[in-house]
Parts: sequence; C-alpha cells; structure tokens
Amino acid sequence: QVQLAESGGGLVQAGGSLRLSCAASGRTFSNYVMGWFRQAAGKEREFVAAISRSADIPYYADSLKGRFTISRDNAKNTVYLQMNSLKPEDTAVYYCGAVRYHRSTYSYAPMYDYWGQGTQVTVSS
Repeated sequence: QVQLAESGGGLVQAGGSLRLSCAASGRTFSNYVMGWFRQAAGKEREFVAAISRSADIPYYADSLKGRFTISRDNAKNTVYLQMNSLKPEDTAVYYCGAVRYHRSTYSYAPMYDYWGQGTQVTVSS
C-alpha cells in the first residue's frame, strides 16, 4: 500500500508560478510510476504529467508542454510539478497518483492504484 500527500497549492495571479509536491510513504517509491492529474469544478479528471520509474522519463499533456515540468527525488520519496506562466484555466484540484506496474498509457487515470487527497490551485486574472 502507498499513501500520497500533495502540497504546495494556493492562490496565485495569472503569470505566476507554483511548485507542487507529492510525498509518498514507503521505501519502494522508486519502483512506482507517478502521475499528476487535475480536476476543475464540474469537469472530469484530466492528465497533466507522469514520470516513469527507473529511467525517469517524463510525459506531458500536449497542451501543457513548455509550462509544466515533472520531476522526482527518490531519496525524498517525492514527486514535483513545477508550474510556470499559470493561467486562470489552470485552476483545479491537483492530484498525484502512483502505480507499481505500467499496464496502460500514462495518461489513463484508472491505471493508477493510489491517489492523494489533492491540493487546490487557484489562478486569478
């Protein structure tokens, strides 16, 4: 079992930046694929970014490439999402997910077995 906890959200002005963190329990963090998803009010959960295990290969939603960066620090059992040039449409609850085995595409939310509670990101205009 894995427990995840997101942090780093808040209220920012358009054009600003935030760095989200997702801390995972356990000593086998490096063996898990980690992903970031977001869910705006009244909408479905949307893929943001993911990072593979071992090789640490990043994957991004096409619309977010260049603004968001995912990374992981296995020594700290933490995955990060650096968000730059934020826009009001980025407003959402951001969730991190984890899965031990890659059995689908990284953007497929049901593939992930574990989820955090989410952290609210609000971007004002």
